[in-house]
Amino acid sequence: MSDRQHPAEPSTIYEIRVRGHLSQTLLGAFPALQAGREGSDTILKGPLEDQAALHGILVQIERLGIELLEVRRLPALP
Repeated sequence: MSDRQHPAEPSTIYEIRVRGHLSQTLLGAFPALQAGREGSDTILKGPLEDQAALHGILVQIERLGIELLEVRRLPALP
């Protein structure tokens, strides 16, 4: 194993669309993401450090009974 440290990888921005308008209580479950409305859906958007963080968000969506419509990976932050 090498003692060299790997440079920090940039965060990737994800955009997650869910059905319906989420209440402030439900939005509180996603403090790392910004929320907006598009039509009758809610868009959660923000940088996530890695795929594990994304999977954590997706698990939270499932646990809360929110219907997931789409996940988009946007270009990484510089």
